[in-house]
Amino acid sequence: MFAIAAAVTLAMASHGAHAAAKIKIGFLPGVVDPFYQVMQVGVEAAAKDLGVDVVTQVPPTWGVDVQTPILDSMVARGDLNYIITAPTDKDQMVGPLKAAVDAGIKVITVDTFLGDGDYVNGPVKFPISYIGSDNTEGGRISARGLAKAIGGKGTVYINSTNPNVSSVEGREKGFKEVMEKEYPNIKVLGPDYNLDDPNKATQQTAAVLERDSALAGVFGTNVFSAQGAGAAVVNAGLGGHVQVVAYDATKLAIELLNKGVVTLVLAQKPYDMGYMAVQFAVADAAGVTSLPRRVETGFAIIDKENVTDPAISRFIYQVPGK
Repeated sequence: MFAIAAAVTLAMASHGAHAAAKIKIGFLPGVVDPFYQVMQVGVEAAAKDLGVDVVTQVPPTWGVDVQTPILDSMVARGDLNYIITAPTDKDQMVGPLKAAVDAGIKVITVDTFLGDGDYVNGPVKFPISYIGSDNTEGGRISARGLAKAIGGKGTVYINSTNPNVSSVEGREKGFKEVMEKEYPNIKVLGPDYNLDDPNKATQQTAAVLERDSALAGVFGTNVFSAQGAGAAVVNAGLGGHVQVVAYDATKLAIELLNKGVVTLVLAQKPYDMGYMAVQFAVADAAGVTSLPRRVETGFAIIDKENVTDPAISRFIYQVPGK
């Protein structure tokens, strides 16, 4: 991140700071949730620091049918130079975003990517970069954490959000891969897709708990999945008996961690994703030609032993006003 910041500073110095002031960026995340709200904080902080304008529109629900018309309206404005977005489908959003590029707007993807995420050799090459987590590795970390918590045997369940979304697809893949290769005595159920509805996630998890009284653990692949799964476990009076691994460090996930319902929380770094995406736009506009096409922002792994450590707790999602 410091290398990119230095590149932006040098580029602006050599090409003139006035060029950066003319940039207007559209920010189009996936849905309203704490993860994207923290990302927006990063976007707005970078915009203030670098002197650029940002127009933010947040879809109320997840989906191509919701995100595409918002994207189209942003393109139709005619005053945006860049769009920073989390595509809600790795395939179906290719066309709408390519149309934005054809209209003269450059695209940076955050959190989720298009195609296979390889913008150098893959089928989709037009985005400047993907900035986000290595979600497959996040799934592996989650699997090992859950396996350790349940003693390496038993049945576990994946509650996920939406099919064909690169982020959660990677998490599911990494989770299953580790369980199959490293923990043959663990059976994996699911995933079920809750469509970013925590109430549906609660219902789905409750149904699995009812069907399988021996269920030992649940992997919630995002904010809504972990929230719903945790609620179902608490409602069933199984907190501490059925272990939950939560992807995304919301305040609720941390509360459940402190109560013993959640074993492990993977904190992504949405602030970094948002801040760096703006830096990339400014650097590109200033003439930087060596921006990496993929940046993995890493994780903070939070458990009961380190949750109070300031070096770790700083990664718990802090949503303004909440």
